[in-house]
Amino acid sequence: MSLPDFQLGEALGWLSQLRYQTRKRRRGGTWGERRSTRRGVGLEFADYRDYTPGDDPRRVDWNLYARLDRPYVRLHEEEEDLAVTVLLDGSGSMAWGRWPAAQQLAAALGALALLNGDQLAGGLLQGSDLTAAWGPGRGRARLVAWEQWIAALAPAAATALGPALRAYASRQTRPGLLLLLTDGYDPPGLAAGFTALAGRGHEIILLHLLTPEELNPTLRGDLRLIDSESGARRELTIDRAALTAYHRRFTRWQDDLRALAGQHGGRYAPLRTDAPLKRLLLEDLRHAGLIR
Repeated sequence: MSLPDFQLGEALGWLSQLRYQTRKRRRGGTWGERRSTRRGVGLEFADYRDYTPGDDPRRVDWNLYARLDRPYVRLHEEEEDLAVTVLLDGSGSMAWGRWPAAQQLAAALGALALLNGDQLAGGLLQGSDLTAAWGPGRGRARLVAWEQWIAALAPAAATALGPALRAYASRQTRPGLLLLLTDGYDPPGLAAGFTALAGRGHEIILLHLLTPEELNPTLRGDLRLIDSESGARRELTIDRAALTAYHRRFTRWQDDLRALAGQHGGRYAPLRTDAPLKRLLLEDLRHAGLIR
């Protein structure tokens, strides 16, 4: 099974040139390709400190000693891997013009981790729990398995993001970079879930998937709207005044989600579902500070 209009193999060339950029630096479980702020005996030079008895003489900078007549030890930055988790909101509302884009983006974000030697895990949030999980895994050899797993996922009925995210946080022991792809329709649930995730040390990235119709509604006149998850119905008239009020509330909604992510040390990135994948990663997610 493959994702619609997207094959990972076509994107590996430019994906392999990218890296995740984190605000929280933490020690990884194995040697990888990411710098850590923990000083040690890794590959990249970081700083000097005074020599103390017991230090390895091979770490003394003898050229500096010859100039200053005082021994200093060279410090290095250790290289570490990063734990990356890609979570998809599997609620029924994600099926409304959003799911193919969510799958493609999730596939690419996971591939980016695997290409860089980072640890990758994935999960589908449905109901009040994690209904499907992948990994953790590492390395290019897992790319096909990751793509196939993403392609097999599908949105379902209502999802309570608060309990689902708390359930994930209670199971995950290693903190890392957590990417949540969602339509953002459950702000109270997101707030409760983010509190649990941040308490476990995760750095949360809220990827808000927005359809063209949400951004610029084309519906007009007297309508009956049906909730895709609950089946609830509502009759309303969409005119110029209603659209003005809609755009005002839409902007406030985005501001609230951005503030929510920031309150928990995370980041918020609104992403159009009709934008090319390459633009989302090379422009939008770079602008959000997630990728370099």
